[in-house]
Amino acid sequence: MSAYWISIYREITDEVKVAAYVELAGPALRAAGGTFVARGLPEQTYESGEMTRTIVIVFDSVDAARAAHDSPAYQEALAALDGGAVRDMRVVPGVD
Repeated sequence: MSAYWISIYREITDEVKVAAYVELAGPALRAAGGTFVARGLPEQTYESGEMTRTIVIVFDSVDAARAAHDSPAYQEALAALDGGAVRDMRVVPGVD
């Protein structure tokens, strides 16, 4: 069953650290089997929606998403981020 890695940036505190993270995280997550399906600010929000940067990445499974997160390459990206953003991150199973 597919899984969706969803990251919502609640606050960016250091653009330089976020840029360093992006340079490392994208290749690390793609190498781990992730496919970016959405990235950016919402075009429209409803109810209590927030105009915050959102990223959605699809993986083959929850286990694949977990493995991507725990991989040395992604951990290097997290080290580069080093508090440069406050994010809400979650992995949600798909409904295959």
